[in-house]
Formats: sequence, C-alpha cells, structure tokens
Amino acid sequence: MVGAGVMGTAVMKGLLDSKLVLPDQVWATARTQATCDKVSAKYGVRSALEFDPLVPDSGIVLIGVKPWQLEGVAARLLAAGVQPDTLLVSLVGGVTAARLDGMLRGIWVRTVPNTPCVVGHGMTAVCAGSLATTEHLELSRRIFEAVGLCEIVEETYINAITALSGSGPAYMYLVIEALVDGAVKVGLRRDMALRLATQTMLGAARMVQETGRHPASLKDDVTTPGGCTIEGLLTMEDHGIRSALARGVQEATRIVGLMGQPK
Repeated sequence: MVGAGVMGTAVMKGLLDSKLVLPDQVWATARTQATCDKVSAKYGVRSALEFDPLVPDSGIVLIGVKPWQLEGVAARLLAAGVQPDTLLVSLVGGVTAARLDGMLRGIWVRTVPNTPCVVGHGMTAVCAGSLATTEHLELSRRIFEAVGLCEIVEETYINAITALSGSGPAYMYLVIEALVDGAVKVGLRRDMALRLATQTMLGAARMVQETGRHPASLKDDVTTPGGCTIEGLLTMEDHGIRSALARGVQEATRIVGLMGQPK
C-alpha cells in the first residue's frame, strides 16, 4: 500500500480482517516515518519510508496518494523493479487509465472507493486499464468487497461515479447536519436529533437497497394527504433542494475531469 492514509488503511484493514491476506504478506508506506510507525503498530504490517526492496516481489501494489504525487510514485516503482505482471491498483481521483499507463506501463486497474470503506460499508467502482483482464478486475473486486460493495464499470462512467459515490458521503453529512439543526430549532437535544437523523438516513437507504423500489414510491408511503411530511417536502422543494443536490453532482463531475490533468 503506497499511501497509508485514511482510504489506504481502510482497504488494508478490510483485507486483513477478512483474512484475504495475512499481516506478513503486506507492506505499507506513507509520507512520514511517524505515520509508518503508527500503521505498523496498529495493523502489524511492515511499514517504512524505504520500500523499494519490497517492490519486485509484490504481486499487487495499491496506490492511494494525491494526484500530484503520482508521477513520482510511478517513477519510484519503475526504478525499484516492479514486475510486468504486478497488478497496479490506483485509488487516485481523476487520473485516467491512459495517463496511468503513460507514467508506468503495466497492468492498471483504476478504482473509486469512498470513505465508508472505513466502517466496512464502502462503495467502490473499478475499471480496467489497457492490459487488465477479466481476472484482474475480479481480483480487484475481491479486494474492495472486503470493505463494502464493488461494481465493475467502464471508464467513461468513472468521473460521474467519483462525483456521486466518491464525494457522496459529504453530501449526506451535510443533509444530516441540516436535519439535526432543524430538529434543534424545534426543541430536540442535539445528541438525540443526531441519533434520530442518522438512523433514519441509514434505514431509508436500506429500504431502497433491499426492496428494489424507486425512492419516489417509498416517499409516497410516508406522504399522507394533508400531513406534515408533504408540507416539509414542499418547503424543501421551494428552496431548491432537489436541484441543489443534482447540480452539485454535475459540478463535481466537471471538477473531477480537471483533477488528474497535468499542471
């Protein structure tokens, strides 16, 4: 794992917890020795700033760095002797498979995970680089199913997926925060309101996921004639909630397309 940050350690933890790998099969690196030491202590894996001797024997290298760090990482892996059959898994936002291949010719799989991977409920999309086979995609799926759900997609969808599920947790946190503020305004304690709002969002998501029904149909189940729910919904619609969320995804998609481009 090159880049043992929040996402990198979440994936690593999922792999270890699910016993897909053992601690002695894993190494990690980060920007500082202090972070490496913390990762080693917490997960029982080798973690150090100097990882070059470990590269030639690595069957899979996951890369979770910032876009601007990626060229340096690719050059270092090449100099360290990364093998032609090593699977290179990019967690880096916005960088296309073609650009990854231009930095380091190899078997690339491009992925878009999200932060709920930390609690085992992530959503990850994966797509193949030019040399990746169905077997490589299935191996990548196994990796990310250790931390949630995983879907194999075409790369043409990746920017929109990044804006939707990659950035999506932040949108949901904003909605939860706003609902809690509203509840506090009408007299609920903040801690109580937070518990109610989070469980309500979790339950509503489960209803969509497990029933297979359209959200509009499920919404109608709650919206009785002349009731408080329709009043709340219309007030939110008056203030553009639907358009704001949809336009947010649209604008985030545009920015993703700019993120991985050379400066």
